[in-house]
Amino acid sequence: MSNKKKILIVDDEQDQRSWMATFFEDNGFETITAVDGQEGFVMAQEHHPDLITLDISMDNESGIRMFRNLQESPETASIPVAMVTGVSPDFKRYIESHKRVRPPAAYFEKPVDRDRLLKTVRELTAQNVA
Repeated sequence: MSNKKKILIVDDEQDQRSWMATFFEDNGFETITAVDGQEGFVMAQEHHPDLITLDISMDNESGIRMFRNLQESPETASIPVAMVTGVSPDFKRYIESHKRVRPPAAYFEKPVDRDRLLKTVRELTAQNVA
C-alpha cells in the first residue's frame, strides 16, 4: 500500500487532466481522474482521495453540482476541494458568499500558477490525515 497522498482530478479537458496528473505524480502524489462531476463523485466515494481538484464548467454534470454532492455526503464531506477553473473571479466571490455550501478549500484560475498550486495542495493534504 502506498503512502502517497491521492488526488482526484476532475476536469472535462483531457489535456488539463493529463497535465495535472503528470505534475502531481512528478511531485510525489498518486492521481486518479474523472471527466465530469457525476464520474468524479462516484470516484470520490470509491477511492476516498486526500484532495480533489475540480473544474467548474463541465458537460454532463458541473463542478458546482459535484461540490454540493460532496458536501452533502457524510463519506466525502471532509475531503478538501480545490476549484481549478477558467471561470471569472466573480464566480469565486459568488461561491464564497453562497450559503448552501461552504467555500472550497482553495480556488485557482486557469492558467494555474504551478508553484502556488503545489504549495496549497501540499498544505491541504498534510492537514487531511486519515
